[in-house]
Amino acid sequence: MSAPAPRRSILAVRGDESRRRGDRLAGEEPMEMRVTDPDGHTTPVAITMRTPGDDFALAAGFLITEGIVAPGSVTRVAYCDDIEGEQLFNVVTVTTAAPATLGEARRMAVTSACGICGRASLDEVEVRCAPLGEGPTVSSAVLLELPETLRAGQRVFEETGGLHAAGLFDDAGAMHCLREDIGRHNAVDKVIGTAALAGQLPLADRVLMVSGRAGFEIVQKAAVAGIAVLASVSAPSSLAADAAERFGMTLVGFLRGDGYNVYTDPGRILA
Repeated sequence: MSAPAPRRSILAVRGDESRRRGDRLAGEEPMEMRVTDPDGHTTPVAITMRTPGDDFALAAGFLITEGIVAPGSVTRVAYCDDIEGEQLFNVVTVTTAAPATLGEARRMAVTSACGICGRASLDEVEVRCAPLGEGPTVSSAVLLELPETLRAGQRVFEETGGLHAAGLFDDAGAMHCLREDIGRHNAVDKVIGTAALAGQLPLADRVLMVSGRAGFEIVQKAAVAGIAVLASVSAPSSLAADAAERFGMTLVGFLRGDGYNVYTDPGRILA
């Protein structure tokens, strides 16, 4: 789970009044991800800004959804043992049973706002995505309950107001996994990584609900994990809708209150 939210003294101004009080902030620290191949060679792959917590799931999820590591090839995930001091828990090494697909130049710098990092190639993503299956069918009533269930499970958000969340649900609306992070894509990677480390990929029978907008990177990661229904409380981008349509994914946006928009493949949503 996410690490406790750091506490800070602030000056709170409300109208004509001001006072000092304590406040909790969403944690944000860099995390470097490395891959060790079957021959024992370790390669730095990416640095992401994340909220500490569920680091092993984040590393596994990121490397899998970015097409660097095959889902079934992860044999070990650990903090790097050649680091000392406070950075010990900011470097994670993923050991694989098969060579990683590192491409031309790795060492990507990933912000907490964007998971694509210049690799927004719809064709490239489609090549490494298995065709999405039928997926679950979800009633409109169940769909409308997802945002409140997700929000109720956001423990760190309650303290900070500054974290995104991603949750995996079944077709009855039961939540099976929830992860929080300062980055939308990191929260999704943590959810998918948790499933990957438990040997549960592909997630063909699950619905993914995210607290922020549904950008292309979220659709991409869901598709790689085999998720056929993706819902968001906010808007999708045009590229996200194009990708969802090509993948055969049901994409729901503006899921809040008593309504929602279905942008692609409405057949999985039952009245």
